[in-house]
Amino acid sequence: MTRRDFDPATVTPDGRPPAKARLFDATIDGPYRGSINGETLATQITVLTYGNDEPGVGPVLHIHPYDEVFVVQTGRARFFVGDQTIDAEAGDTVMAPAAVPHRFINLGPGRLQTLDIHLSPRWIQTNLE
Repeated sequence: MTRRDFDPATVTPDGRPPAKARLFDATIDGPYRGSINGETLATQITVLTYGNDEPGVGPVLHIHPYDEVFVVQTGRARFFVGDQTIDAEAGDTVMAPAAVPHRFINLGPGRLQTLDIHLSPRWIQTNLE
């Protein structure tokens, strides 16, 4: 499929060089095995990786001053976003709006692995539990 969403002649590079950072470290124990602040990559997006093998387990209820987008890579999850409950599985994406309390749990069976995208140059969070 050919796409032409904009005219390349209308944009210019902003001078930032390409950047690389390691997100996932298998030697780290626990569900959070890495994160990259957007500041590290000179961007406005922070990325985290989360995973666990225990049904019913997940992050505590928390809140951010910016939107968060979850990409379910493996397994099934139940998200609690404000007063909404959203079931998602591998391939699904869920968005928690800024200032709305949220959490999620592994529905099982097996591993839940997510890629969590924070629309902020830094990971800023307040736990509510």
